[in-house]
Amino acid sequence: MKPQSCDTMVALGNATLNGQTIFAKNSDRPADECQPLILRDRKTHPQNTQTYCQFITIPEVQKTYRHIGSRPFWCWGYEHGFNEHQVVIGNEAVHSHLPVSKTPKLIGMELLRLGLERGRTASEAVAVITDLILQFGQGKFENTSNVRTYDNSYIVADPHEAYVIETAGHDWAVKKVESTLGISNVYSIETDWIRLSSCAQQKAIELGKTSPTGRFNFAAAFTESSRTEGSGATRRARSCAVLSHQKGQIDVHTMMALLSDHGNAQSPPQTFQTDLKQGGICVHCNQDGTGGNTAASLVADLCANGSCLPVYWCGFYSPCLALFLPTFIEGQLPTILNVGDATFSSKSPWWQFHRLNQLVRSHPEDRVPQMRTQWQTIQNQLFKTAYQIASDGRQLINAGNEAHAQKMLTDYMAENTCTMLETIQSLIKTFECKTA
Repeated sequence: MKPQSCDTMVALGNATLNGQTIFAKNSDRPADECQPLILRDRKTHPQNTQTYCQFITIPEVQKTYRHIGSRPFWCWGYEHGFNEHQVVIGNEAVHSHLPVSKTPKLIGMELLRLGLERGRTASEAVAVITDLILQFGQGKFENTSNVRTYDNSYIVADPHEAYVIETAGHDWAVKKVESTLGISNVYSIETDWIRLSSCAQQKAIELGKTSPTGRFNFAAAFTESSRTEGSGATRRARSCAVLSHQKGQIDVHTMMALLSDHGNAQSPPQTFQTDLKQGGICVHCNQDGTGGNTAASLVADLCANGSCLPVYWCGFYSPCLALFLPTFIEGQLPTILNVGDATFSSKSPWWQFHRLNQLVRSHPEDRVPQMRTQWQTIQNQLFKTAYQIASDGRQLINAGNEAHAQKMLTDYMAENTCTMLETIQSLIKTFECKTA
């Protein structure tokens, strides 16, 4: 079964209220596929070492950068993440007409991690990803691990610029974002690419999908099906319409509301839909727990002028029913956030949110308002404190007090995580008692 959803979006400084780049991503996965947060430190590697990915081995580089990724529990790579240089990346599944390969390749989520590990800027990360695609490939390939494979698209951003990458096998196209843009599970780079893999056009000609005249249309050449119908097309239309309408006023609140939105392409762009109906950018599984669900979310508020640290707002499970937790890569991520695997664990924040969602959706009329009221109280407090901490942390680091800054940020994240978990447990207990 193909994954049917995921949405990534970005607004550059010329479109945001604070003049800074803001990135957002919903990771939509099977409803019970745990997706914890993982922090990996900067490392220096000996010469001639190898990186062991899911199915293939590739040469390691001398240095890999500190980063945080949202990782499906079984996977070497990530659905989205950010690194110490404010490079942030999110990926989508797209579906080309290329045949399934019998040769193992890189998974799209692995390319995302490699971009974070090896890129100091968005441009560098794009070069890392596209070079690896040319050499090792990605896309649909046979495997005995029952891992779904597919072609991928990405938004790669930093405080100054952003790019879209779309792929088909070993080929790719790159587009530069000028202001705002959303992507989903549909090809969107047509003739507006700035870089193209050397063999893309010839490959399409061999497959009878294009002619050698005129500027090459990457999306038309490689897409498997309609780019104007289906869930991916309508969700992309929704995100692009909202971002365009809100241009100049986009902030973190806008992006969180958009990730939580249940509107469609016909919904007014100035109005967010907050009911729990299926459809929209916030994806809910079926009532019986089958199908896909938004498993994790990210809103990255970057900083180009050095006035404060970037704030990465991380959400677990359905964003319309969750808290966005402010995260700082300059501190130590609470280790409990990376707990979780294939089976339910009361020690895993991700699985606790999964359980809370089940309870809330079983009686939405009274439980949704009750839960949202509690989360909103905490969220409002976090909005007040996170940016003060971001400013204080930057000042400490600029003054050479990195150890003090790290402790302050680590303690802040630990305290907020405790508050979040206490609230989840209280809500679960309350709703379970009512259900019993």
